[in-house]
Amino acid sequence: MAENGTDLRRMAMSKEQHNGNFTEPSPSSEQKKREREERLDIVLWKKPLITLQYFFLETLLNLKELTIKLWHRRRIVVSLLLLLALLTSAYYIEGAHQQYVHYLEKKLLWCAYWVGLGILSSVGLGTGLHTFLLYLGPHIASVTLAAYECNSVNFPEPPYPDQIICPDVEGVEGSISLWTIISKVRLEACMWGAGTAIGELPPYFMARAARLSGEEPDDEEYQEFEEMLEHAQTAQDFASRAKLAVQNLVQKVGFFGILACASIPNPLFDLAGITCGHFLVPFWTFFGATLIGKAIIKMHIQKLFVIITFSKHIVEQMVALIG
Repeated sequence: MAENGTDLRRMAMSKEQHNGNFTEPSPSSEQKKREREERLDIVLWKKPLITLQYFFLETLLNLKELTIKLWHRRRIVVSLLLLLALLTSAYYIEGAHQQYVHYLEKKLLWCAYWVGLGILSSVGLGTGLHTFLLYLGPHIASVTLAAYECNSVNFPEPPYPDQIICPDVEGVEGSISLWTIISKVRLEACMWGAGTAIGELPPYFMARAARLSGEEPDDEEYQEFEEMLEHAQTAQDFASRAKLAVQNLVQKVGFFGILACASIPNPLFDLAGITCGHFLVPFWTFFGATLIGKAIIKMHIQKLFVIITFSKHIVEQMVALIG
């Protein structure tokens, strides 16, 4: 009788657990929590030997995988090496082509500078440096003010872009239009926007790798995303509803939903990247929509705002209003 009672209690407990009424955490969740705590303890200042051992093992595995991938694509690798050798020879060999080489080098470094600032602005799950306010916005404002002062955008190079000096031949009064200034700063703005699109890739790859592997990463944003999916129907506060709206828009609309989220100043776009990675949205769908939205649509909106704010007649009206 005692054995039958014990069996009945075990069957009842397993049934309650199966129906979702069992309140105690399952062994799998406890094990995941314990493993996560153990991973958090593996840091250089607590367990240096174990940390370095895992570091070298992971490095060797990544090098092995990279070598295998390069071997399978050896034709592309050889072609790229030959192209690199030709470019290196053209760079160091003296000749009439050096002026074009120096011009191309200057443009590439200038583009890389703005792409890097864009990456710093968006990378880090929303905790990046606001380089638009610190660098790109002031650059567009200075070009706008100098264009109205000089009646031209043909600034001497050098010293432009390091320093803006009016050209020797002054332009005609009233020849500066909004489109002229937009064309002058388009390269810097688009490169900065492309950098912000690249900076949105880490949340996407993190969520995609977590979904494919079945493991939960030790990341607060991803854990918050998982909790939001679990309590989607009971969300009441504005922040949770906004995040849920972004997630539904990206999941249901796809490319155009990502494009809409990327085309406006959106502090919740990290959630869009995590959503796309979690639901295994193709890479080029996510990155293409993000690149178009941030480097073209959103960038022109921000440019127009800065240029209109610092336009000559607007500044004159503000000065008259202050006076």
